[in-house]
Amino acid sequence: MKTVLDSFGIQAQNAGTWIGRRSLLSDQWISSSSPVDGGHIAQVSETTTAQYHEVIEAAQAAQAIWRDVPAPKRGEAVRIFGNKLREQKEALGMLVSYEMGKSYQEGLGEVQEMIDICDFAVGLSRQLTGLTIKSERPDHFMMEQWHPVGLVGIISAFNFPVAVWAWNSALAWICGDACVWKASEKVPLCALASQHIWNEVSAELNLPEGLSTIVTGGREIGVLMSEDGRIPVVSATGSIRMGKDVGARVGARLGRSILELGGNNAMIITETADLKMTVTAAVFGAVGTAGQRCTSTRRLIIHESIYDRVCEAIAGAYKQVKIGSPLEPSNHMGPLIDQAAVQMYLDALEAVETSGGRFLVKGGKLDGFESGCYVSPSIAEVENHWPIVQHETFAPLLYVMKYSTLEEAIALQNGVPQGLSSAIMTGSMQEAHRFVSASGSDCGIANANIGTSGAEIGGAFGGEKETGGGRESGSDSWKAYMRRQTNTLNYGSTLPLAQGIEFNI
Repeated sequence: MKTVLDSFGIQAQNAGTWIGRRSLLSDQWISSSSPVDGGHIAQVSETTTAQYHEVIEAAQAAQAIWRDVPAPKRGEAVRIFGNKLREQKEALGMLVSYEMGKSYQEGLGEVQEMIDICDFAVGLSRQLTGLTIKSERPDHFMMEQWHPVGLVGIISAFNFPVAVWAWNSALAWICGDACVWKASEKVPLCALASQHIWNEVSAELNLPEGLSTIVTGGREIGVLMSEDGRIPVVSATGSIRMGKDVGARVGARLGRSILELGGNNAMIITETADLKMTVTAAVFGAVGTAGQRCTSTRRLIIHESIYDRVCEAIAGAYKQVKIGSPLEPSNHMGPLIDQAAVQMYLDALEAVETSGGRFLVKGGKLDGFESGCYVSPSIAEVENHWPIVQHETFAPLLYVMKYSTLEEAIALQNGVPQGLSSAIMTGSMQEAHRFVSASGSDCGIANANIGTSGAEIGGAFGGEKETGGGRESGSDSWKAYMRRQTNTLNYGSTLPLAQGIEFNI
């Protein structure tokens, strides 16, 4: 791991505030430790209030230059960044795995998402289209344009310490914006490594340094960003509690927020589902990243005619799940992020029992691991309306329940406050189409015959209800990073007014 850290210039103590290639130190420190083995990795300085304002001023100055650079030229910088990521994919994936605790394969996958969004953004840089509108007035031309919005604040969560930043920053950069990134204080080194890679691009192309900036700290830094009128767009990923706070603060100043918050994702399993596909999708969805994905599968809604068979198959598959260091390729599940997350998981198991749930597989904290962050997964038979089931538990806790009709199953799927991802496993075309219709899943993502977890760059990512309503990544998500402008040009010699209004003077 020392070789990986050295490749990104990470030392025992590191600056946590970055204005492009320039770093700023403070006398307050955040310690980064690995949930893999409990080892201390390094310290990162916290951003002071004065440093925060210096970052914003530098980002504004950079954006004033960047907005006038042709979009395809901005895309060229993102293209080179994507190539740098390709060169350092293994090292960055290893750091993600070690600092966050997800498997090395998932760490590599996360860096691949960064590469993919760079590719997407490069192509998009030549397709930032507007439209023309026929005017009701003679000799008039109307059109809509999209202009850079300014600064984009990015608040990212620990579970995807680099990919979510890239989803936002790659699009923001090609749209002509500068980025201010507050990474989770639980994984600050991943942010420093990503900035290190960007700095190579910035130096080669002599880019304005404030295009990519980092501020480091806890809630107080997020509050500064949320209340700062100089940041017109704040993109925040994390808990519903955090998102409500950010959304209220940004909304109070009439700013715009892109919120991607919690999920309580369900998979409906019909009597015609392919059992092998179902088991694979359900188990990966529930235990992948130790259940710490916003798209992790939390609930299985199983047709009553196959309920026992499906439960038996999934419980049997759980016996094959290998738990241990995520750096070991044969292991399926690594640790939770920290010991506080372990306690949260144990509290949830107790709440299930108190509510009357029946465990098909009872997990708990695993001894013998120095970090104290390893747990075994659980499967519990529950009722959908119970408070513990209505709440997202960010851990490998899977709920199962029965249904008799598809309408009942969809109602159960939709019967939670969150609305991120959903899936149906079925051999019926009619059921699949019903699920993704207007009267089907109410989530931002609805899949048929694949699981709830994982998404491709090409589609917009995000959810409804308490998931926040934001969209990131593909499709037309780029519009969130720009401002819309309607233009009317009069190329005639008279001044007719709209709606036929007469005004003679």
